[in-house]
Amino acid sequence: MREKISMILWAFLFAVLFGQVCNGFYLPGSYMHTYSNGEPIYTKVNSLTSIETELPFSYYSLPYCKPLRGVKKSAENLGELLMGDQIDNSPYRFRINKNETLFLCITTPLSENEVKLLKQRTRDLYQVNMILDNLPVMRYAKQNGVSIQWTGFPVGYTPGNSNDDYIINHLKFTVLVHEYKGSGVEIIGTGEEGMGVISEADDKKASGYEIVGFEVVPCSVKYDPEVMTKLHMYDNITSVKCPSELDKSQIIRERERISFTYEVEFVKSNIRWPSRWDAYLKMEGARVHWFSILNSLMVIFFLAGIVFVIFLRTVRRDLTRYEELDKEAQAQMNEELSGWKLVVGDVFREPDHPKLLCVMVGDGVQITGMAIVTIIFAALGFMSPASRGMLLTGMIFLFLFLGIAAGYVAVRMWRTIKGTSEGWRSVAWSAACFFPGIVFVILTVLNFVLWGSKSTGALPISLYFVLLSLWFCISVPLTLLGGFFGTRAEEITYPVRTNQIPREIPARKYPSWLLVLGAGTLPFGTLFIELFFILSSIWLGRFYYVFGFLLIVLLLLVVVCAEVSVVLTYMHLCVEDWRWWWKAFFASGSVALYVFLYSINYLVFDLQSLSGPVSALLYLGYSLIMAVAIMLATGTIGFLTSFYFVHYLFSSVKID
Repeated sequence: MREKISMILWAFLFAVLFGQVCNGFYLPGSYMHTYSNGEPIYTKVNSLTSIETELPFSYYSLPYCKPLRGVKKSAENLGELLMGDQIDNSPYRFRINKNETLFLCITTPLSENEVKLLKQRTRDLYQVNMILDNLPVMRYAKQNGVSIQWTGFPVGYTPGNSNDDYIINHLKFTVLVHEYKGSGVEIIGTGEEGMGVISEADDKKASGYEIVGFEVVPCSVKYDPEVMTKLHMYDNITSVKCPSELDKSQIIRERERISFTYEVEFVKSNIRWPSRWDAYLKMEGARVHWFSILNSLMVIFFLAGIVFVIFLRTVRRDLTRYEELDKEAQAQMNEELSGWKLVVGDVFREPDHPKLLCVMVGDGVQITGMAIVTIIFAALGFMSPASRGMLLTGMIFLFLFLGIAAGYVAVRMWRTIKGTSEGWRSVAWSAACFFPGIVFVILTVLNFVLWGSKSTGALPISLYFVLLSLWFCISVPLTLLGGFFGTRAEEITYPVRTNQIPREIPARKYPSWLLVLGAGTLPFGTLFIELFFILSSIWLGRFYYVFGFLLIVLLLLVVVCAEVSVVLTYMHLCVEDWRWWWKAFFASGSVALYVFLYSINYLVFDLQSLSGPVSALLYLGYSLIMAVAIMLATGTIGFLTSFYFVHYLFSSVKID
């Protein structure tokens, strides 16, 4: 027993150290690009986003300047498309190490619809998201005397003492560059100090400049249309100061012609290319984040460990007392049996809705496997924020290929409960369609809402066909294959016989579901702090990159779910309640209810800026998908642990 506890403590210590290492190590996700003096480079633009509506819109849905050769979309991966990203080229052109102030274009007189749209996007706090050399543009702002870091810049602003709206039409860019002196090496992988794995490189990369920072100061400037119409794109103009007076700012109103200009300044920096993402990955309140999580994890871990140790000692004592009795005493004791020993003839009786249970356990294995593998890869640095959409793309493909595990577990559990393989195809088909079907229905409803809002977050019909093809051409066949393997796997035999007539369950003072719901609070205790940071990263546009700690939280969640479910199962067996199957599943799976309620709490108290029923519906829809996935994953962990515990418990004692 001491050896087991020692092993658990060592594993926890390793996980903490691993979390520290993982947070400081990341692969950049793209190869270093060096530029020579005067080399032109163009920015790209992503969808307009807002923390008020959560509905992304295309950059060119507003009357912005377009490139001379037309708008061209960048190649996007599956994750980017699902997140609503739409990356296009833009006319903003920089020349390395050349500071200049340039004219871009002047619009035609604004129409009523354009004015209405600009005002709406301004008041909904929409942000323009620009990208240079794969770095998002960053803006620093002062709020109540505190410096705040943002990615992107606003479409416009509405002064507190005015009902008018003003558009951002002049941008002051600062590009940080690091001089790279060629040494015949190429950086492949990097660490937090900028050290990397090196290999022989071409002589072409002998020297140049790396872009290591991209900042902007947005301004609203009123120009004389008569003067600006005589200019052409990229003509030089005099440097502009950001005006503080409203009468010198560009108002949004009908018949106004808006001139767009920008200036760029190149600043040499000591930041190395491998460390250029560090500025984006700094989380607010980092010290509080680390210590609060570590503190809560340790308290919950040791609390659960103590409960588990006490419980094991109790069971061991029961077994020892029973087995040390002689045969005569055993016969007498069998007549006076109480607790879990009384349900020996019913403990493996077929549960209600066995097919649904097998399907949910199979899907839970699939989701748990996907989560663990994804977070391990992310903790090792393979899911860099520089690789947009890769996290979601990786999760989807892992889920598809883990269909084989879902089919295997679901069918093997079906064989165990039924004692035969008959009907396994139906079980495998249901496992392939249960969770993906729920997600598909919710996403379809949300997609109709997004289509109605003309948002870039709406999935195009072509992507629907791609997702359906992946589902039915990869996931379903692999799940059926896993089911076939499940029919050929070694049969799990019960250690005791099941009586023909079910034993009556004694009446209880309080309903058992109350205990089941209450059991979900302990797993939720391991989750809720990290859940706050994850929700903030999703809905407030912050970068989340402490995957080392997320891996620790996941490992502790697995341990706590297993312990809680086993303890609750034992408690039910002790009061002669042999219907433990579903209760074991929902003892740990009930954490999903608390996660969903916490999501609603987050919506009400932390997302107060979120406006409109459409935004709330989107938030609740995605939260529901997350809660269902958590329920299946945690419920499966608890159920499988309880199943093997009950099997071990009743195979360890001989009862005639």
